[in-house]
Amino acid sequence: MRVLMLGWEFPPHISGGLGTACFGMTQALARTGTEIIFVLPRLVESSDTGGHVTLRSASGTRVRHEVMSLGTRVHELWEDKLTVRPVDALLIPYTTPESYEEYLRWRQQAGLAGESEASRRHWEGVIDLRGGYGPDLMSEVFRYSQAAAAIALQEDFDVIHAHDWMTYPAAMLIKRITGKPLVTHIHATEFDRSGRGVNHEVARIERMGMEYADLVVAVSHFTNNIVQTKYGIPAEKMRVVHNAVARSDVQAKYAVTPEQRHEKRVLFLGRVTFQKGPDYFIEAAKLVLDIMPHVRFFMAGSGDMLPRIIRRAGQLRIGNRFHFTGFLRGKDVDRIFAISDLYVMPSVSEPFGITPLEAMLYDVPVLLSKQSGVSEVLQHALKVDFWDTREMANKICAVLSYPRLAEVMVKNCREEMRNIRWSNAAELLNTLYRELRARRGA
Repeated sequence: MRVLMLGWEFPPHISGGLGTACFGMTQALARTGTEIIFVLPRLVESSDTGGHVTLRSASGTRVRHEVMSLGTRVHELWEDKLTVRPVDALLIPYTTPESYEEYLRWRQQAGLAGESEASRRHWEGVIDLRGGYGPDLMSEVFRYSQAAAAIALQEDFDVIHAHDWMTYPAAMLIKRITGKPLVTHIHATEFDRSGRGVNHEVARIERMGMEYADLVVAVSHFTNNIVQTKYGIPAEKMRVVHNAVARSDVQAKYAVTPEQRHEKRVLFLGRVTFQKGPDYFIEAAKLVLDIMPHVRFFMAGSGDMLPRIIRRAGQLRIGNRFHFTGFLRGKDVDRIFAISDLYVMPSVSEPFGITPLEAMLYDVPVLLSKQSGVSEVLQHALKVDFWDTREMANKICAVLSYPRLAEVMVKNCREEMRNIRWSNAAELLNTLYRELRARRGA
């Protein structure tokens, strides 16, 4: 089985759980013999897969206009069903007037507007991508679709597997050009990320990608329900494949000094955005500190809500017990997990949530929002409604006050972790791939 996989990030340069999930998934698939060509917007010098997957950079790809004329013109998929316009989003300013002008200039150069058929036939150009989630993300997504389609025509594969909305336009174009079956993988919906401030252009791309797919994979039953209710995707087209984490993901063990043991530490690690519930975490922290003044709280991450949370810490007068680390990676993540006594994930809407599993690898007990996919696979973690800050505070106090409770939680979660493996996800995905290949053969 050969899979053309489309993704927006891959270790070591990641912004969240998507890149971590893609790495674990591809590694497990490779162990079963599945070959993967993974197309990223851009590679960096430090990109190293350990040999289990072939990484292809979309940036620098030479694209001839004929590629876009095979089966369809890209604007038939993109422009006729989607209007790209400047918008402000809670998470990312997906596009700006300047990037939209850049997009229009690119169309002019590409021969998609106002050029003769003769010049169109001979047009070719090199797609340049920055990668990441910058202010011109929407135009990057458009250009990525061009380059990924050109790469697809150079590769031999059985199935297209696309991760999240940024790759869906590319996946649709590749399916139209090659006729190969398409799996769209939804790790987070726009309704998860933005709540009431939904970016309707992004939501429309998500809907298009899932409608165009042969199968849609959701990371949890929680997400599966959102996809069916918000996007109208039929249940028979949906499959649930839970994420996982590998024990080998623990890079190092860090000893906790006696000086560090005299006080308890509570950790929030993730994007400081609406979806992750940082405002509920800080309100619960204040309630805890009113009872247990020697606890330290850590917020590790960055995001659009960070200035607001910093101001709130000042208003609550807890700045000396509430610490902001900024975005962490590598050994710094290992270290902060190792010195924590409790990990809290208070997400408002979390499709899955890998970080609680990562915390458990360090034998750290976890408190989860009931509004999360990972709560489906962790029966022995403590759970709370994200909005119930008083109950959240009560459970934080209980874990910190009763060491025996923490020990039992860790012991039970260790047992559960035995069944939460990427190999299980790989087995399910291979079954889906074979099902799609058999359908096409029939």
